[in-house]
Amino acid sequence: MKEIVPAPPPIVRNQFETIRELFTKNVVPSYGRFELALSHGDGSYLFDVNGRRYLDLGGGIAVCALGHAHPAITAALVEQSKQVVHVSNLYYHEPQGRLAQALVELIGPGKCFFGNSGAEANEGLFKLARKFGHEEGRFEIITTLNSFHGRTLAGIAATGQDKVKQGFEPMMPGFRHVPFNDLAAMRNAISPATAAILVEGIQGEGGVTPATPEYLLGLRALCDERQLLLLMDSVQCGHFRSGRFQSYHRILEGVPGGDTFLPDGISMAKSLGGGFPMGAFWVRSPYADLLSAGTHGTTYGGSPLACAVALKVLAVIQQEQLEANARSAGEFLRTGLDRLARMYPGVIRNVRGLGLMLGLEFAAGIPNLPGDSNKTQAVRLTNLMHAAGLLVIPAGANILRLLPALNLTRGEAEEGLRVLETVVARLAE
Repeated sequence: MKEIVPAPPPIVRNQFETIRELFTKNVVPSYGRFELALSHGDGSYLFDVNGRRYLDLGGGIAVCALGHAHPAITAALVEQSKQVVHVSNLYYHEPQGRLAQALVELIGPGKCFFGNSGAEANEGLFKLARKFGHEEGRFEIITTLNSFHGRTLAGIAATGQDKVKQGFEPMMPGFRHVPFNDLAAMRNAISPATAAILVEGIQGEGGVTPATPEYLLGLRALCDERQLLLLMDSVQCGHFRSGRFQSYHRILEGVPGGDTFLPDGISMAKSLGGGFPMGAFWVRSPYADLLSAGTHGTTYGGSPLACAVALKVLAVIQQEQLEANARSAGEFLRTGLDRLARMYPGVIRNVRGLGLMLGLEFAAGIPNLPGDSNKTQAVRLTNLMHAAGLLVIPAGANILRLLPALNLTRGEAEEGLRVLETVVARLAE
């Protein structure tokens, strides 16, 4: 297969090699990095140290809700940093209270806790479940196969993927996994020790698989029946990515009983800060005071700077009607991807997802796929997309995720589809 782009000149390649050498010598090798060194961004585009431009349909793994270098985020950072960057949670400050109020208004009656990442947000939900069940000796949380809940010790125990657990045994007790979208399996797994059920509205790392309406409504009824907490990990699928604030809002849209559906706890991060690191969890009002003073905390969580940025992200989403754009741009992308799947059935098996969280499942064993055969097809396909000027996110063995900015334009979506078709057509030859 011919190279899609020519190799950069030696003097530029040396700049990349210098950066990579810095990492090799000084950074813990806990990531499988692609052969790119990025320098700056502008909207839905990123540029590498070679000066080459890439259309970013990965969004920093669903983080960059407003794209790169958005002026509103820059202004919020500068303005708040002139006042105060950090105060400890021993004190009150207005931005945290206003952000909690905004999230409560978007979800429902309850309260919020702020941390620094999705893993921390999920840790808070784990502690909430244990606190909830403590007096009765209940501590177990049931999650699903192919789920992903972070890389802390509790997070990998909660995650329903064996690959993240390897080398960290024995696992923290208190977690079991059942098939996703299987209500009967969840019901049969409940034991006297069970305190909570934790699911994603749309599985992200597991391959972009949405929950069915029947599953979510059934879980709510099951938790009410068995006096369990229903917890939702919305780190990746939340914050308007589906075309509604939470993915369950979109999944249950127009479904009888969907308008009254409410989990007991929701973890959030990624797009919440639009690139500034922060996480949060919301707890429904009957349980919002379970984690009382001294039971949970963080030094940096909910800082004035982080909250000011998150408030600005929410304001821009509202002002620019990006919830609607996530839906319309997502439907446009989905239509184009479905067309590619029909045109090249030997290459693309399936398209799934909602809004601007889409998964493209490729056929196993594509015969003329170049690259290191020791790497997954998803990684090799991602390298092909990079060579064509497109950034996407691999998932599993054969799936590519599209998680672009919520303000993705029609022209940018069309460009992405053209690049994808160019690569897929060559694989089909």
